[in-house]
Amino acid sequence: MTMNPNIQAPISQNRMHVILFGPPGSGKGTQSKHLVRTYGFVHVSTGDILRDEIRAKTELGKVAEGFMREGRLVPDSYIGVMVKKNFMN
Repeated sequence: MTMNPNIQAPISQNRMHVILFGPPGSGKGTQSKHLVRTYGFVHVSTGDILRDEIRAKTELGKVAEGFMREGRLVPDSYIGVMVKKNFMN
């Protein structure tokens, strides 16, 4: 199926959500670019959101940066808040 990027789906229509999981370097970004280009999907990257929060020196970004400096993963609860905040904008 090919989506025509000039046709907008009604807001009330159900939408497909595709989530790509995988380790670093597994091709998630490459495949996402293909899906955006081919089907007009919207690409959301938690890594990009995290880097934006750190760059902007938000409170969440500062906390996340602390975890990263210690070589630890940023807890899902913080990532979830950042993603939700991103979708609210």
